[in-house]
Amino acid sequence: MILVIDVGNTNIVLGIYKGKELLHHWRLSTNRSATVDEYGINIHNLFQFAGVKLDQMDGVIISSVVPPLMRTLEQLCLKYLRKTPVVVGPGVKTGLNIRYENPREVGADRIVNSVAGIEKYGTPLIVVDFGTATTFDYIDEAGNYLGGAIVPGIGISTEALYQRAAKLPRIELVRPRSVIGRNPVTSMQAGIIFGYAGQVDGIVNRIRKEFGVSPRVVATGGLAELIAAESETIEKVDPLLTLEGLRIIYERNQEGQS
Repeated sequence: MILVIDVGNTNIVLGIYKGKELLHHWRLSTNRSATVDEYGINIHNLFQFAGVKLDQMDGVIISSVVPPLMRTLEQLCLKYLRKTPVVVGPGVKTGLNIRYENPREVGADRIVNSVAGIEKYGTPLIVVDFGTATTFDYIDEAGNYLGGAIVPGIGISTEALYQRAAKLPRIELVRPRSVIGRNPVTSMQAGIIFGYAGQVDGIVNRIRKEFGVSPRVVATGGLAELIAAESETIEKVDPLLTLEGLRIIYERNQEGQS
């Protein structure tokens, strides 16, 4: 069994794979100030609840967009799992042909999503990830990662409205009954939900027009289901796409060692 860890700015998502089967997965809040032992206790408790022992892990792989946490997580793996983790980054075999101006500047999560997307859905492909930022990644027919677009995430935008507009409240992100809100809450919900769905469709259609292709569009991330329900271009929601990509990359690096 292997432990896969995806570290985002808002959440850390963990999963345990046995072969190609995802046995368990969890989502934790990202805490940059937490210690090695605090993370160790969290993981120990999750494993214990699932009936899994720490020493059953054969390996660990991590992707992270939060550099300050990497040392903590690497020490966590060494202390509690007795494993040196594979860290997605330079020197790690991904099988992805990155055609970015500087490949080192591509976020690990975007690489992992693209690897899993190609494996599961083929090419050409657009992956939309609804995280702290909303990212759009385009992979062409030949499997080349060409880049994409990055926009402020839904949570960031919603929180900014609350913080910067004195009379606007914090809201629950749910679909309103109408695009015409009749109070501040439903007006904000309409603007955020339908606005982001329109943003997704607009960017996807521009990619289609610029490259003259009709790529499949796959969405992942915590709010993917909510926005996909209102989007005209998202064809598939795969909430665990990143974990699958981590498994694939781990296996490719084990094959390389053997």
